[in-house]
Amino acid sequence: MIRRARPADAEVLADLEADNLGIDAWSPGLVAAGVSGDLPTVAWWVAEVDGVAVGYLAASIAGDIAELQRIAVDRAHRRTGLAARLLAELVSVARADGADRVLLEVREDNAEALAFYEGQGFGEIDRRRRYYRDGATAVVLLLPLPDGAGGGGGAAGPAVTDR
Repeated sequence: MIRRARPADAEVLADLEADNLGIDAWSPGLVAAGVSGDLPTVAWWVAEVDGVAVGYLAASIAGDIAELQRIAVDRAHRRTGLAARLLAELVSVARADGADRVLLEVREDNAEALAFYEGQGFGEIDRRRRYYRDGATAVVLLLPLPDGAGGGGGAAGPAVTDR
């Protein structure tokens, strides 16, 4: 099930953040602030399996741009479609809020993530040298959100119905 995050999710999401993003992880305090709604443009979604949070997505939607800031799924639940379902929820909400594109940065050395985003219809538009704390380059990706159902390509087009 995909649902909006609640303040009670902050601790488990911070743990998932640390496990999945290592040196690039946001602090538990920043995760808690985001989940609690203290960061006005940032929204969080949770992927649950059997009532347990096993993945999440954080994004900022402002005007015509949605920015995917975080997405991660616990290793035991990867390759089950949860990341695609989280992304589909973002696309649905972003489109409804008037966004016409989704942007994100991903480490250039993260081949698995790059392949995932390519499969979802994202394309590279730029690179940001020394973007990450360890000096790694970020690849900037764009997913256009044309009007109408099914836009954007890949599994990201349709809305998730099991909120």
